[in-house]
Amino acid sequence: PVSEEIVERLVLPQVDRAVPEWQATLDALLSLPEIGGPVGYSGGVISIGVRLAVVEPRISAAVLFAGSFVPRAMFDQARLVTIPLQVLLQWDDEGNDRQMALDLFDVFGSKEKTLHANMGGHTGVPQFEAEEGNRFFARHLK
Repeated sequence: PVSEEIVERLVLPQVDRAVPEWQATLDALLSLPEIGGPVGYSGGVISIGVRLAVVEPRISAAVLFAGSFVPRAMFDQARLVTIPLQVLLQWDDEGNDRQMALDLFDVFGSKEKTLHANMGGHTGVPQFEAEEGNRFFARHLK
């Protein structure tokens, strides 16, 4: 078992480093004349996605993967997330705390949030979920 202290020590610094990198990437991409908004985010470290959804106003919708450890501090930030969300959860993910993922989903402040739970382990995300993510973004990134 991984303690909350270890999760906080490992994940929060990763979030603190990754979010500014994502913002710099957005700056660079959106400065190109052929690329415009709105912007969607899809990512596997859910804590990075939560932080981005809170601090980055250019992100209009997100697909998040509930397959990583989540520091308790992220729950307060999740309450501030208001963009449309689609969250993927592999029900039998041996390295994921299913109840924590469900609890995190419950506290998201978004009026539109959808949970896609599929049987299978961490790497068993069904192929059709990519298509579902595309449809989700097509609805929200018009």
